[in-house]
Amino acid sequence: MIDVKGYAALTAQSPLAPFTFSRREVGRQDVLIAIRYCGICHSDVHQARDEWGGSLFPMVPGHEIVGTVEKVGASVKQFKVGQMVGVGCFVDSCRTCPQCKKGLEQYCEGHLTFTYNSKERDGVTPTYGGYSTKVVVDQRYLVRIPKRLRPEEAAPLLCAGITTYSPLRYWKVGKKHRLAVVGLGGLGHMAVKIGKALGAHVTVLSHSDKKRLDAKRLGAKDFYKTSDPDTFTTLSKQFDFILDTVSAPHDLNAHLELLKTDGTMILVGVPDKPAQLGAFPLILKRRRLVGSLIGGIQETQDMLDFCAKHRIGADVEVVSIQQVNEAYDRLVRGDVRYRFVIDMSSLT
Repeated sequence: MIDVKGYAALTAQSPLAPFTFSRREVGRQDVLIAIRYCGICHSDVHQARDEWGGSLFPMVPGHEIVGTVEKVGASVKQFKVGQMVGVGCFVDSCRTCPQCKKGLEQYCEGHLTFTYNSKERDGVTPTYGGYSTKVVVDQRYLVRIPKRLRPEEAAPLLCAGITTYSPLRYWKVGKKHRLAVVGLGGLGHMAVKIGKALGAHVTVLSHSDKKRLDAKRLGAKDFYKTSDPDTFTTLSKQFDFILDTVSAPHDLNAHLELLKTDGTMILVGVPDKPAQLGAFPLILKRRRLVGSLIGGIQETQDMLDFCAKHRIGADVEVVSIQQVNEAYDRLVRGDVRYRFVIDMSSLT
């Protein structure tokens, strides 16, 4: 076994603290990665504090991992020592179900193994995430980090980037479309950048005026406050697509009324309380309310290559691992522009 240092939540009530554990030895298909950076996702906070229920402790969070290859197994052909690679939200899947065979591993109908707070194929061994010095991952669940991307700015792309890229690509959002992005946080700021690169006319809908200038800097054409009731009158039936990134409870019905006939509202944020949904905002204009979850391995690689081509990285604030609890509290308050990334050299 490989001894690893990390930071873990021992219970839902405890702050993250130093934690030593073991990774498996490198198998024939495995790659050992020395972790350089790991992004902090809002879902890390939800799970470490058991706000969604079912959390497994002790928990080492982190699924936006970038590092360098330190060792490869005998059958590994895709990666070599010294190469910069990434690990996203999952590290294994059944590989045999229809979704896996289509490259949609995120929708695996067998056993999807998340990067942390999950169980390996044996149903017993817990997975530990990227708030640690090293990780061992099957080569089939790794992606290349293009050289044109700075590693600290690439880390959040492995969740925030793919979570927004995947639905925009699936629903073919492009030059003829008006796209509204609800919420300008870790997910929302990536949605603005990617939406602009795809050629869409992007409008940001945010609760307050605080991020108006940032929205324009990131590429949005327009900005409106959702705390202003006039916004929903002014923008009625204006958008082809709405990408909703908000992870706090809010009025879906009011936002649906902003869609044109046959418009689509895509949910990627995960509030901790169920939403109330009326029928009329949907049926009167044949609107659609849909959801999307991250992306498969090939699509994640496509996203990274797309971001490299268009010079798109996340806006990050790099912190040490010793600042992680402060970062969690600031994230909950919305005090980050727009993604915390942990410099894992601070742990060694």
